[in-house]
Amino acid sequence: MKLTWLGHSGFRLEIEKAVILIDPWMSGNPVFPAGRRDEAIKGATHILLTHGHGDHSGDTLAIAKAEGIPVVGIYDLISSWTTHQGIEGIGFNKGGTVDLGGAKVTMVNACHSSSTEGSDGPIYAGSEAGFMIAGEGHTIYVSGDTDIMADMGWMGEYHRPDIGILCAGGHFTMDMDRAAWAAKKYFDFKTVIPCHYKTFPLLAQSAEPLIDALPGVTVLTPEVMETVTL
Repeated sequence: MKLTWLGHSGFRLEIEKAVILIDPWMSGNPVFPAGRRDEAIKGATHILLTHGHGDHSGDTLAIAKAEGIPVVGIYDLISSWTTHQGIEGIGFNKGGTVDLGGAKVTMVNACHSSSTEGSDGPIYAGSEAGFMIAGEGHTIYVSGDTDIMADMGWMGEYHRPDIGILCAGGHFTMDMDRAAWAAKKYFDFKTVIPCHYKTFPLLAQSAEPLIDALPGVTVLTPEVMETVTL
């Protein structure tokens, strides 16, 4: 299993027979290296979207149309896009599980908001979500944008993820301290990867508080476009 950070909350996950782009925002992303977009999306089989905000969905439609691959996410947004944008989609909802090339992806709750930009202001984009991705002997919890929530208790106990991809930049989501508290309280991660940080000055610039708060857990902080093997 290989994971490549695309900056902010974007990842390229190679798992089972799938190459999944999670929240791919590259165009206009200040930390994504110019000229490496083709490399990031090469061979992608699916796009997995946590919610509609532009810093997560930014390149989704363009990639889906150019590559002819499905967008997977909350039913409301995906059904709208398949109808009005002419893309292929797999819309489902919380508690549902879909098979993406052998990887089992279950949608779980998140605590945030979700909208897309319209000519007259924000447009409802369905509910925000996280995902549990099971494959190759691992279960990955992709938190999406969220704060700490009590649902993490049953999610950790039921799904037992060993890898956590956690938003941790603060202001719009959990910060490093809150993400660490949630990781210790609700989960038994072997590996944690922070995201939604370093993109803008408003967000946390260092993962050191998370690292310091999780002794015994491997906290990976790859550079943008660096691939790690899990």
